[in-house]
Amino acid sequence: MGVQRWQPKLPALFQNIPAPVVNKPELQAQAVITEEPAIEAITSDASHAAPPVVEPAQMGEWPELESAVRGCRACELHQSRTQTVFGVGAKQADCMIIGETPGADEDRQGEPFVGKAGQLLNAMIQAIGLSREQVFIANILKCRPPGNRNPSKEEVAACSDFLDQQITLVKPKVILSVGRISAQNLLKTDVAVGKLRGLNTLPGHDIPLVVTYHPAYLLRTPSQKRAAWADMKLLRSLLVSAE
Repeated sequence: MGVQRWQPKLPALFQNIPAPVVNKPELQAQAVITEEPAIEAITSDASHAAPPVVEPAQMGEWPELESAVRGCRACELHQSRTQTVFGVGAKQADCMIIGETPGADEDRQGEPFVGKAGQLLNAMIQAIGLSREQVFIANILKCRPPGNRNPSKEEVAACSDFLDQQITLVKPKVILSVGRISAQNLLKTDVAVGKLRGLNTLPGHDIPLVVTYHPAYLLRTPSQKRAAWADMKLLRSLLVSAE
């Protein structure tokens, strides 16, 4: 499955970890992890030529899907983007991570989670024995909203078929949703992310979905790293049980 053996000497990221949050009682036994690691805190596609519209049924495999994302003009965000941010990592992975929207760094580089929040996310992944190359990372949106504003419902809807096809192709055993915008749109709810934390099920796919805080939020609010580490332990336990 690709889960590496626990590395206790990784730089520490979280401290004083509580028990994981599990919203399904029947899975509570799977979520218990007794070991505590010693972890310390750790091209542009802006062409104005209108490409052909690609319907969801025509997305097919990865090449067609990537081409459809690059040429998408379904919402106004194509007018301000530097390039689309498709996703990165293993295209068949047991774990898929879904974030919110691309930021300025992601818009420039065309890759999700490449700034300081990306460095923290990498450390969180490493803390459960995985690497960035072993998971697939994507966002709710494939284009950056100007000024890093929250996406509109119309913009999320325009990208939803792309993300749905990515999930279908990756075939993850568990999905990690990071951040309010990710969790609320995946679960079709307006419940606060703090109440969504823990184990859920992705509608339409019947895939376990673990919700946690966005790394950018953790950088601003380090007191929540304790809660986020509980979510990462839950994610690890689900991946191990799915082997």
